[in-house]
Amino acid sequence: MKKLLRTTGLAGMAWLIVSPALADTPLSDSIVVSASRTPIEAEKVGRAYTVLTAEDLEQTQTRYVSDALRRIPGVSVSRNGAFGGPVQVRLRGSEGNHVLVLIDGIEVSEPTQGEFDFGSMQAADIERIEVIRGPQSALWGSNATAGVINIITKGGKRNSFETHVNTEVGTDRTLMTNVGVRGGGNRYDYAVSGAFRRTDGFNTSSFGSEEDGDRNLTLNARGSVDLTPTVQLDGSLRHVRRTSDTDDQDFAWPATPTNGLAIDTDADTRTRDFFGSVGLTSSHFDDAFVHSLRFEGTSTRRRSQDLYGLSGNEGTRYHGAYQATLSFDTPDVASARHSLTGSVEWERETFKNIFPLTPSQIPSQSRTLYGFVTEYRGEFFENLFVTGAVRFDHNDSFDDAVTYSLSGAYVVPGTGTRFHSSVGTGVTNPTFLEQFGFDPSTFIGNPSLKPEENFGWDLGVEQKFLNDDLVVDVTYFQERLTDEIQSQYDFMTGLSSPINLDGTSKRRGVEIAASAQVTDNLHLRAAYTYLNSKEPNGAEEVRRPRHSGSFGATYSFLENRASIFTDVAYNGEMQDLEFVGSTPRTRVTLDDYVLVTVGADYKVTDDVLLYGRIENMLDDQYQEIYSFNGQGLTAFVGVKATF
Repeated sequence: MKKLLRTTGLAGMAWLIVSPALADTPLSDSIVVSASRTPIEAEKVGRAYTVLTAEDLEQTQTRYVSDALRRIPGVSVSRNGAFGGPVQVRLRGSEGNHVLVLIDGIEVSEPTQGEFDFGSMQAADIERIEVIRGPQSALWGSNATAGVINIITKGGKRNSFETHVNTEVGTDRTLMTNVGVRGGGNRYDYAVSGAFRRTDGFNTSSFGSEEDGDRNLTLNARGSVDLTPTVQLDGSLRHVRRTSDTDDQDFAWPATPTNGLAIDTDADTRTRDFFGSVGLTSSHFDDAFVHSLRFEGTSTRRRSQDLYGLSGNEGTRYHGAYQATLSFDTPDVASARHSLTGSVEWERETFKNIFPLTPSQIPSQSRTLYGFVTEYRGEFFENLFVTGAVRFDHNDSFDDAVTYSLSGAYVVPGTGTRFHSSVGTGVTNPTFLEQFGFDPSTFIGNPSLKPEENFGWDLGVEQKFLNDDLVVDVTYFQERLTDEIQSQYDFMTGLSSPINLDGTSKRRGVEIAASAQVTDNLHLRAAYTYLNSKEPNGAEEVRRPRHSGSFGATYSFLENRASIFTDVAYNGEMQDLEFVGSTPRTRVTLDDYVLVTVGADYKVTDDVLLYGRIENMLDDQYQEIYSFNGQGLTAFVGVKATF
């Protein structure tokens, strides 16, 4: 069986390498890409989801994707230190590596840790952000245990040409420049952009005065071409290079007065990311049969210099897939429309230590998996929509996995009411460090680990009022995580090793989202999340606020040539671990905090826009992670020109 799978996978890979792929067609706000194996209309989605558009990001002058995610119900964000520092994003109380992150369809989580560091993700040239909450592994495989965050960058514009330049300056000697070109002809399109942001940052430690800055260069390119009227080719390439200053936590033994706290050091982390994809899509019989081949590759290299020396690693992921979708109607039976999708996937991940601290430290490792997906979508009587999927993952070094998903939506005619619900399972494979270890003298891997498994369901209702100008969505959810992986520390030997915990981590809560077009010029939005997230022993899980929410308002005037906005994010009290050497799992409670951003813009001409904003206007002194301080009040001004 393995030989057959390997032969099939390599044959498909060879075809993909010599055959590029289809570009995404332009997306409307009524389409959700990642809620199914093929794009689906928003009202037909049974899963809980949120979409942020380019307009949302530009109106609020958002510079980091992590800041945009704070507005979404069910999402919690933890930034470790200053701008550019590691940022974890959790969905519904999950861990960071339980969230699958896609950029232009490419999985971008680091193989080493199994999660994506949002500290590197600028918001420049993003077309839309989709967040799908709840287990999605049946559709997207490992790491989609708690949901999917799908980020789509701006694509080309056929039969046109557009250039934009955006520059801003701000406190902490911050400078940002973003340049992009988009265009195309009858049969092709392209988009190329570059964004550079630097800041001297601020001191994240309560000791000393050393500031922690960040330098980030992001280059992005997308393109597509119609080879024939029914065959399209597309590709994408993304490169991120950054250097982030950091502070170290004091882990001295015996304990010092600053043990467990951040102390000023000259430490920094340098990362380099390459993400690329290429694919080919062919459509037949008036789009009744569509099939595609796709190949994706990622490479992440990370180097850190701190009190404990030089360390670093490099991880790669290669992914190939063939997918086919058959659509057909049965008008005489429930006025139904059907689509059936099947996919075969191959993936290989590698890990390498580039600066081993000792000769015995983990050497290069690799692993391979194969995935098989079947999805059915049905539409009945023009108001009932059902989606179901089953996936089998064959892993070469730990347990295979079967996951499933079922979701549905029902629109009550003439009422503005839409019910939606989903149920499913998710898995997260052990990371390379968990499986193979790091250093035999400090952290030992566990090759017997089982994948973490999650079962979740949700039920919600969306209601439209006042001729659809007011929309409110309320969703209740429950999830149960088993075989949770957690590192255990042995005080006698001084060694750590991961194990699968006994028992169940239980999460439940309520997500509320509302938006209102009060007048032609005034738009309001709000979100609130109640989360109860417990470890198997009943303790509250760390870095998950029980209460969180957001509020935003945008008002335009002077015939839409000017606008003002406010953006408010609330993070309630939450627990964290202080990581003092003698008591590494002692808990502390972090205070709640409110981050307020206000800003304005004015169109000098149709092509030139002046803008400015103040972030953390209340100068709230906050901590998202114990020991590290957050950013105080900052101010920015800029200009954007489009030609």
